[in-house]
Amino acid sequence: MKKVETRAGSPMYVGIKAGDIITFVCGKDKLKKKVKRAQKFKSIKTLHKVYKPVEINPRIKTVKESERMYYSFPGYRNRIKKYGLIALELD
Repeated sequence: MKKVETRAGSPMYVGIKAGDIITFVCGKDKLKKKVKRAQKFKSIKTLHKVYKPVEINPRIKTVKESERMYYSFPGYRNRIKKYGLIALELD
């Protein structure tokens, strides 16, 4: 199981803080979780000074693999450059 949920920053994500309840939606499924800790990072490399790649995605072992993963998502390269990354530890 993942220790940390991450998203490329955006106006919607940068205001999330500890104690907030957030809802994840996948198709018709919804999952509500309480945010234990929220941190903003300027880059993928600064994110990985705090969290190991495997804590974010069990299949990812290196920072290079992590960069490839993030940059494969549509719009993530520009959003990371503009807003950074948001890391969420959830209860």
